Amino acid sequence: MAADNERKIAQRAARVDAFIVMDVLREAKALEAAGVKVAHMEVGQPGGPPPRKVLQAAEAALRTDDLGYTEAAGIIPLRERIARHYAEQHGLDISPERIFITTGSSGAFTLALSALFDAGQRVGLANPGYPAYRNILHALDLEPVLLAAGAAQGWVPQPHDVATALEADMAGVLLASPVNPTGAMLSAAQLEGLVRLVEARGGVFISDEIYHRLTYGEEAQTALAFSDDVVVINSFSKYYAMTGWRIGWMVLPGWLARTVEVLAQNMLINAPTISQHAALAAFDAEDELEERKSRYAANRAFLLRELPNIGFRDFSPADGAFYLYADVRHLSNDSVALARQLLTEAHVATTPGLDFDPRGGRQYLRFSYCATGEDIELACERLARWMQRREN
Repeated sequence: MAADNERKIAQRAARVDAFIVMDVLREAKALEAAGVKVAHMEVGQPGGPPPRKVLQAAEAALRTDDLGYTEAAGIIPLRERIARHYAEQHGLDISPERIFITTGSSGAFTLALSALFDAGQRVGLANPGYPAYRNILHALDLEPVLLAAGAAQGWVPQPHDVATALEADMAGVLLASPVNPTGAMLSAAQLEGLVRLVEARGGVFISDEIYHRLTYGEEAQTALAFSDDVVVINSFSKYYAMTGWRIGWMVLPGWLARTVEVLAQNMLINAPTISQHAALAAFDAEDELEERKSRYAANRAFLLRELPNIGFRDFSPADGAFYLYADVRHLSNDSVALARQLLTEAHVATTPGLDFDPRGGRQYLRFSYCATGEDIELACERLARWMQRREN
């Protein structure tokens, strides 16, 4: 009977790989349920609650009777506030009519890819990169094209490789800057060059900007600075520390907005209403958010200093986001097995690079540093002891 039922699963769904970091989190939670203290360096979930003003706004919304359906594009005050954000941060005049509120960035990817591409079309992705990109493409019967963006390429896709893929009928490119898992960031000139290259070849450029405002040197540039025809995706999950609220946004070209609206009306109705009202307050919590970001910066500096002493020495740039992507081939050629060892033996949860790179990811681990400083210090103490035991 099971085999008969398996034959009923859509082929495109069967092509979707597990999101390994969520499997690691599940195993870590099982250890914690058994009474084991786990040091979490696997998920990109900001440590601590959302800003106080966000919680206060949610409480105020609960006392109203205005928590029913919203229009599919989201409440107008939130769309207007996001438009103001682009004026304040980037000096851009973005119409609120181009802004679409989504169920996190994940809902945005599904809507954007559904609206832009037909089954079988090819979409370029940086490799290594966020695994949900290629898995959502597979679920939609689209073909991911992996563009090399490892150490040899300076951790970002190179124009020649992008141009070659576009000439082979690639319909668009989806890139993040800063990047998960490497933290690498495109310079403004690199981003502009790629936007113009993709559009000149008739493709669509989708810019994942979820880690904007989480940089530790130069500020990240938005693709909207270079074109009105790009699709920009962002979220309140990372900088604004609202992961479980499932609230994000897109900035769409005018010609795409109605198509996305119709899809959302049928597929999603609207993003969570209470989360929309709460997100409106996130823009007024900058002091608290910047203080939290300073903790990420301190964690980053601590790891860059301590991990080489432990035995993890070769990292990606870590210009932004809150990840270090470490070469571990001196320890193992199987980062999945290594991550399992670290979890079961050292009680430190990390993410195998295979999640982000199906080609060379078995030689890498991702360390997330958005937990509390105490957790990061505990993780390093445990990693050091594990390494000592291994060497002895």
